[in-house]
Amino acid sequence: MTIAAEDRETLLSLARRAVEDTVNGMYPSAPENASGILLETRGCFVTLTNAGKLRGCMGTFQPDSPLGEMIVKIGSLSARDPRFTDNPITPGELGELDLEVSVLSPLEKTDDPAGLTIGQHGIYIVSGGRSGCFLPEVATDQGWNVEEFLGFCCAHKAGLPADAWRNPSTEVFLFTSEKF
Repeated sequence: MTIAAEDRETLLSLARRAVEDTVNGMYPSAPENASGILLETRGCFVTLTNAGKLRGCMGTFQPDSPLGEMIVKIGSLSARDPRFTDNPITPGELGELDLEVSVLSPLEKTDDPAGLTIGQHGIYIVSGGRSGCFLPEVATDQGWNVEEFLGFCCAHKAGLPADAWRNPSTEVFLFTSEKF
């Protein structure tokens, strides 16, 4: 999947406006006159950083609205990431935020999790009502191999034993992501 430059700019603009509206106490609005990729049903993430430090990251694999509307919802949620409740993004910080959007491919269940390609595949692991995910770039950013990628997701994101991905009852899904 390759998202056109114009669509990338639109998605980034929608996400930024949603973040700004949320931080300023306003309700972000859905895009008007949506067309093309904005009408597709796609998972997405919005990541906010300030000077390289995470300030918010939220996303969904199971969108309940078209991508244009989801980017607004997820952008708003990212601005109020619960991990930063004690140190929320302030209006004065808005100009310092870097924003990234990741648009996801559909999830594909795999029977061979160890066959994933580091840097290309993200993972979504589900077992016993618990789940966790990592975007594709997490493994390369951390310098992890396949087993570390799967194990850290199980243990640190899903609250499962690190080797839970090997259990036949654990579902492992792969996806790709276009980040901009």
